[in-house]
Amino acid sequence: MLLRELFDTQIVNERPVWAKSGNKVVRKFRCTSGPRKGRTVTKLAQCFAPPDIKKRVKLKMTKARLGGKMARKAKRTKRVSPASVMVKRLNKR
Repeated sequence: MLLRELFDTQIVNERPVWAKSGNKVVRKFRCTSGPRKGRTVTKLAQCFAPPDIKKRVKLKMTKARLGGKMARKAKRTKRVSPASVMVKRLNKR
């Protein structure tokens, strides 16, 4: 039994999307409500999970230190990696 069968579609209104996991293309979900609204998650339960403060602070510190470098690397990967190009093509409506 699927989660969407238990609930009405207005309560759990997820959008399936394609995303990268390593160099593979996998199906994930975009949260349309909850504290992670707009984020891509692997399981719908993650949309409503409480935030992990330690991870949030750690990422904030890493972005402050290496933000520009991370952005340049991500930009290049999204342009060059075959998996990223495929994800971009699959998610176009």
